[in-house]
Amino acid sequence: MNRGALADMAPMPDISRRARAAARRARIVRKGFAWLRIGVLVIGAFVLSVPLLWMISTSLKDWSEVFRYPPDIIPRHIVWHNYVEAFTIKHSWGTEDMPVPGGLPPLILFTKNTLVVATFVVLGAILSNSLIAFGFARLRFVGRDVAFFAMLATMMLPGQVTMIPIFVMFRNLGWLDTYLPLTVPAFFGSAWLAFLFRQYIMTIPLELDDAARIDGCSTFGIFWRLIMPLSKPIITTIALFSFAGVWNDYFGPLIYLTSFEKWTISMGLANLPSMLGPTQQVTPYHLMMAAALSVSLPIFLIFYFLQGTFVRSIVLTGLKA
Repeated sequence: MNRGALADMAPMPDISRRARAAARRARIVRKGFAWLRIGVLVIGAFVLSVPLLWMISTSLKDWSEVFRYPPDIIPRHIVWHNYVEAFTIKHSWGTEDMPVPGGLPPLILFTKNTLVVATFVVLGAILSNSLIAFGFARLRFVGRDVAFFAMLATMMLPGQVTMIPIFVMFRNLGWLDTYLPLTVPAFFGSAWLAFLFRQYIMTIPLELDDAARIDGCSTFGIFWRLIMPLSKPIITTIALFSFAGVWNDYFGPLIYLTSFEKWTISMGLANLPSMLGPTQQVTPYHLMMAAALSVSLPIFLIFYFLQGTFVRSIVLTGLKA
């Protein structure tokens, strides 16, 4: 090997060392940004969790400890009985002349009522929105796109605009103080849920429909035997949205329900202090927090166990227009 070749090879070790040093610095910077992101997320999660932590702390305190100043973050005496007492409170008018309906404690009765309403709403939302979405995604008819955009345009109308006309309509039908105004609209679809379902169906290949038709499957058969089984993620999402909407709805029951025995859980929580009667001088915050935390638990559990399906369905709805 001549001297020129040796001279060309001499700087290589120095270049290699500089490259390794640059790569090391890049790794340190990446790790630093990764730890910074983790730190920001941890701090943000803690800040957002403060109300929940305060609810848990208050729900486990004794009545006298709730008003202690400065407040104790960790209860000195943990009182688990608050959760039992919150759901066994008797209404102030639960007398012999006016007994509590069904003999159930109010919050348990309200939970039962809410589950009944939620069951019908979830079934109606899945059935109606799946049919609407299938029609817009798979059927070909004149004015389909115009009708689809007209449906989406209804989302621009706030509920306050249509609240009075809908109330008058239900009053004329004689549906006030019944569960019909809370359940029947779910069987006529929702623009937002139908849009989500339609976007998900658009991700299912059309070749599957053609193969089903070759095998002699009808249009409804394609919908029921092909589209619905493949749409389990978005069905789960719609069921979760509908259930959470009913579970947290306060405005609807407040407008349409007047009988105490027909109240839902949201109205029960809002009126929990009044259930103790006029003898209660101080608001029972420990019982309110115990009841609110217990009522929120089903939503937390449903989302925790179904979050994978929920996130996957939301992601897939934006893959195809």
